Amino acid sequence: MRFSPPSPPSPIKGEGTEYRPSPPVEEGVERPCARVFRDPVHFLALGFGSGCAPKAPGTFGTLAAIPLYLLMQPLPLWIYLLLTLAGFALGVWVCDRAARDLGVHDHPAIVWDEVIGYFVTMIAAPPGWLWIVVGFGLFRLFDILKPWPIRQADQRVGGGFGIMFDDLLAAGYAWLALQLLAYSAALLDIS
Repeated sequence: MRFSPPSPPSPIKGEGTEYRPSPPVEEGVERPCARVFRDPVHFLALGFGSGCAPKAPGTFGTLAAIPLYLLMQPLPLWIYLLLTLAGFALGVWVCDRAARDLGVHDHPAIVWDEVIGYFVTMIAAPPGWLWIVVGFGLFRLFDILKPWPIRQADQRVGGGFGIMFDDLLAAGYAWLALQLLAYSAALLDIS
């Protein structure tokens, strides 16, 4: 066994203040980010390394989507949609492979689903940093809260499609909310 730095204690389910230390990392067991820059599949699945953030990897994965969104934003809508669809299809395979390699379904470091979720949220979004930030906030809100049927999909749909699908649903809620806000802002002539 190799020594790993101490991590905060993790609670034992069902017992108030009882804690147990995290198990040590065994020799030969890879951490999720061990090969992020050596394996193109893990590089994509882990959001170009953003999923390696020690806290809130999904938020960092969504942040990593913003520069890509800025590159895609000026494209005609049909090309934007085609690239987003291709990113979703690629994500099903990439996330499934990374999850199998890591031995954990939807490991928190797998954030390609957040990247594509942000792209879906920003479909036909008004231009400007205000809307980029609002889209970011809305997507993170729905991805974290997981209202019906997102939580059920997250728990019941497996594989790479399951990893991608719950974020697609969260993005659908975020997209609708963003479009309603943009429409309201246009009616009130504020933006």
